[in-house]
Amino acid sequence: MAANNAQAAAQAAFEKDQMFGMAANEMEYRVDLFNRLTQTCFNKCIEKRYKEAELNMGENSCIDRCVSKYWQVTNLVGQLLGSNRPPM
Repeated sequence: MAANNAQAAAQAAFEKDQMFGMAANEMEYRVDLFNRLTQTCFNKCIEKRYKEAELNMGENSCIDRCVSKYWQVTNLVGQLLGSNRPPM
């Protein structure tokens, strides 16, 4: 009986460690995704020589479109990878 309790406790600890590991991996992925999104859209939409302290209308529109497309593609890739379907 004591062996079963010890085994169950060890299994629960192992599962808890796995969950924390998965959560840490997910957080790293999300931080990396955000950093890549930020860098990609910044490089695409913001002029190299700053003229103003604030974003102008064109930069704002470009960033909105860039972020929207980036998320759409990220979601599409995630769905394709999750479904194990071949790419279109």
